[in-house]
Amino acid sequence: MSKEEDKHEIPDIIVDVNTRTSYKKGRFFGKGGFAKCYEIIDSTRNRTYAGKIVSKKLMAKQNQRDKMTQEINIHRSLSHKNIVGFHGFFEDSLNVYIILELCRRRSMMELHKRRMTLTEPETRFYIKQIISGVYYLHNNQIIHRDLKLGNLFLNDDLQVKIGDFGLAARIEFEGETKKTLCGTPNYIAPEILNKKGHSFEVDIWSIGCIMYTLLLGKPPFETNSLKETYSRIKKCNYKLAPTISEAARKMIMTMLQSEPKLRPKVQQLAQHEFLTNGYTPTSLPSSCLTMAPRFDHLEKAALRKPLIQINNEYVNDNGMDVDIIQKGHDSIAASGISSVNTPAPTIAPFSAKDNFSTLRQMLTQVIRSKPARNQKFGDEMSDPAAQPIVWISKWVDYSDKYGFGYQLCDDSVGVMFNDTTKLIMLPNGINVHYIEKNGEESYMTIDNYPKPMDKKIKLLSYFNRYMRDHLIKAGASVVREADTLSRIPHLHQWCRSTTGVLMQLNNGTIQVNFTDHTKIIMCPLMAAVTFIDEDKSFRTFRFSSIENNGCSVLLYEKIRYAYDKIIALHDAANNGTK
Repeated sequence: MSKEEDKHEIPDIIVDVNTRTSYKKGRFFGKGGFAKCYEIIDSTRNRTYAGKIVSKKLMAKQNQRDKMTQEINIHRSLSHKNIVGFHGFFEDSLNVYIILELCRRRSMMELHKRRMTLTEPETRFYIKQIISGVYYLHNNQIIHRDLKLGNLFLNDDLQVKIGDFGLAARIEFEGETKKTLCGTPNYIAPEILNKKGHSFEVDIWSIGCIMYTLLLGKPPFETNSLKETYSRIKKCNYKLAPTISEAARKMIMTMLQSEPKLRPKVQQLAQHEFLTNGYTPTSLPSSCLTMAPRFDHLEKAALRKPLIQINNEYVNDNGMDVDIIQKGHDSIAASGISSVNTPAPTIAPFSAKDNFSTLRQMLTQVIRSKPARNQKFGDEMSDPAAQPIVWISKWVDYSDKYGFGYQLCDDSVGVMFNDTTKLIMLPNGINVHYIEKNGEESYMTIDNYPKPMDKKIKLLSYFNRYMRDHLIKAGASVVREADTLSRIPHLHQWCRSTTGVLMQLNNGTIQVNFTDHTKIIMCPLMAAVTFIDEDKSFRTFRFSSIENNGCSVLLYEKIRYAYDKIIALHDAANNGTK
């Protein structure tokens, strides 16, 4: 659909004639099923919402209209801190508009793609909130029936908000069961597949699948074949790797049981030892969307060495059969701190290298598709969910003397010194991280650091002042719990030419800033590229969309330049010249 057609279908000013409220259509957030989602702004009250917009053309059948009516009736009856807020609905001749709470941090699916595996404290943080929301639903006689990472949204504080009630059902009387075949393949309960009738227990099963995915990096029954996935679900055939604690394994196993009646009620889940005995952060920093947090303050208390890099830890398929575990296979004791109880190997450089190679392969595919078709993309082609969390907003090359300095979009500042060590200062201007040549991390503050660090700390402060135009933020100086957990991405490598500068962060993203003031940011984990034009507007496209639909000549030229630079860096590294 072209921009003009979309403008006709969804007006720029959306009016609710019942309340006489006008909403301005803002950024496109994505689409799914029948709906498109946009940011919509009530300019009178200065409030911003997510607008779920469904074209009436797509609801020609009565059962489709009934389904939407049921979704609205269920969602509008709900009010809970862990449920996406419902703020109203209305229609015009073209569309039905549902006004929802805006969750700027997207869904937990994007979190999963960027992180793969989470630590156990993070998992507790999220699972407790999911359970809180599901307890509220069940207490109000509602089964969600489609709990999955893509339907768990995050607000600015990374608080979980359960959304999408399109498959939800209300239990009208005690003992009632539903027969509809519904759900998402990787999360669907066996009783739904067996069509024997299902009830609240299907949500418990889904929470088990979610917890497994967060801790182990992929859904428990996932295969390349839908038939095989369903077969494994019916047999309750899944494996648990020895990298998670005993308490975590027990909690997953209590939820993933074939017999629904044997699964705990949601209020019983809330009392499980995994959730009650281990450390749960009261809040998480936004850096957790892309990097594993630091737990060195906890590990010091437990007489352990500081946590190094556990993000992007390799997850293999050499798990153990559940029935073996249930017979008492040796297990790792629960620490209550992290899913890795001993210092992890320093894998950040290798992870960055792997991401570099993966991106090279992806760009090779894009270029082979000959995408430069001078095509102007409408919203339909973009995928804002894949937009990067972190990018470099400023940089300064002082490598002839000291190193390369940069500022991230969150106002944190880093320096990669000529000896390849790195210093990073968090946005609060207090917490500082030092990364050795081998990737080991240590933590300090701008006023309290080892004496040998004196020169580098002073250089960090110099770079910081320079990039902030000699203006240091006044009144920062507060350390929150989230700051003590934060681990932000740092620069892994960079190169520069007359055309632009290429910078790779250790979370996998590669950014190229061009001399014409445009930028591209490429992420192999999200398989996407973000183009930032001279006006600083962001457009994010999946590589698969570019291969299928083409892209503008300008974007192709930027991708081609990045590809050539990546090839040159890859060859230099393999030849030992880098």
